[in-house]
Amino acid sequence: MIASDLSDTDLAQALARETGQLLVRLRRHFQGMAAARDQLGAVADRRAHDFLVSELARLRVGDVVLSEESREPVPRLDARRVWIVDPLDGTAEYAAGRDDFAVHVALVEAGSVTAAAVGLPVQDRVLSGGRQAAVQTVRPRVGAPLVVSRSRRPVFADAVAAALGVAVEAVGSAGVKVARVVEGSARAYVHAGGINEWDVAAPAGVALAAGLAATDLKGRSLRFNQADTVLRDGLVVCAPEDLPVILRAVAGA
Repeated sequence: MIASDLSDTDLAQALARETGQLLVRLRRHFQGMAAARDQLGAVADRRAHDFLVSELARLRVGDVVLSEESREPVPRLDARRVWIVDPLDGTAEYAAGRDDFAVHVALVEAGSVTAAAVGLPVQDRVLSGGRQAAVQTVRPRVGAPLVVSRSRRPVFADAVAAALGVAVEAVGSAGVKVARVVEGSARAYVHAGGINEWDVAAPAGVALAAGLAATDLKGRSLRFNQADTVLRDGLVVCAPEDLPVILRAVAGA
């Protein structure tokens, strides 16, 4: 059982880890069954959501939760503390037996992420960051690619990759893509407009804690717990020195 006296960052980390372990166990249970992929994904989404919501209700009484799998919580815009979670980011990848899915847990206060965790369940690892916790970032490896969505490749991907002098690689979960930038196996991550807050809040929090840039495609800071939960102007996560190069390439594409 997760302890009630953890800091917000440690709680986010513990929740992401335990949710990830639940997902791994569930997929193992479904192996060999005749269940369709969409059935596994739907069951996993709900089980992970129920666990996160129940634990946050127990451990952070009074906080509001915005989850991909829940109805819109009415009081969230006036709430001081809002947990924005994606219980299973990369449902299609998870159901297909791939590794590139993640668990996102973020606490947002006054529009900014103050605690965040991205769980990588297959590796049993969690990247976290917050007010009292920083992530160690690694310089990109030589030839590390630009990572983009598997399902929505940006039209400007090739232009950005050419500007950086790297190749393009399609990857599943946004959390996995950001983790790769943090750990140096990807040079940068770009996404076109129309990405949800629960896809971005925790990864952006981890990226910022690691000293990376995390902005929209116009270079503006990201704000969360907004009336419109879709980030219409996309996402860039990269080393600060790469940001001007990427923004110019996007604008010129």
